[in-house]
Amino acid sequence: MRQQVLAWLADNVPESRIKHVLRVEQMAISLAQIHELDVGKAAQSGLMHDLAKYFKPQQLLEIAHREGWTLDPVDELNPHLLHADVSAVVARDIFGVEDQEILMAIANHTLGRPAMGPLSCVIFLSDSLEPGRGDTPELNTLRRVAERNLFQAVWMNCDYTLKYLIESRRLVHPRVLLTRNWFLQHSPFLPLKRSSNMLPTQAHAS
Repeated sequence: MRQQVLAWLADNVPESRIKHVLRVEQMAISLAQIHELDVGKAAQSGLMHDLAKYFKPQQLLEIAHREGWTLDPVDELNPHLLHADVSAVVARDIFGVEDQEILMAIANHTLGRPAMGPLSCVIFLSDSLEPGRGDTPELNTLRRVAERNLFQAVWMNCDYTLKYLIESRRLVHPRVLLTRNWFLQHSPFLPLKRSSNMLPTQAHAS
């Protein structure tokens, strides 16, 4: 199937995206080996994670409506965010993938999902942290954390993404926040600080 997927990608995405896909595939294999997950499933999920990356916005929305998904207003304003979920549909309908763990890993690779399984965590992290994303100290720290603990790496990666979205004044999809909060709450490496109802300025004034 790998050659079939690569041939399909060659007809539907630019070469630069195929290089990204191959790097994600390799990082997913590496993380799966470290965390003792199914390497074959990791490789397949990584290879197929961006099948719908270059679908037109209207096509993404049409597939979402056809599948009966409840869309957030952010999805409607930025249909590109649907490409992960739609890629899972393509994997199912064009390549006959039936393994729900693989399909969920593909679907969750952009926004994550609260309580997503280890394979989904691996693809979520591999997509964000593959070597082509950069060589900054922050990214290298996230890569090292991903090798130690997937839960910690997921919420830290969400924080990294949220910082970028906020600084660039972009919309934040609620699923990113829900993913971040769930994995932070369940991380064994950081005691969760209970939030108060006060804003920081109010807390300092009290």
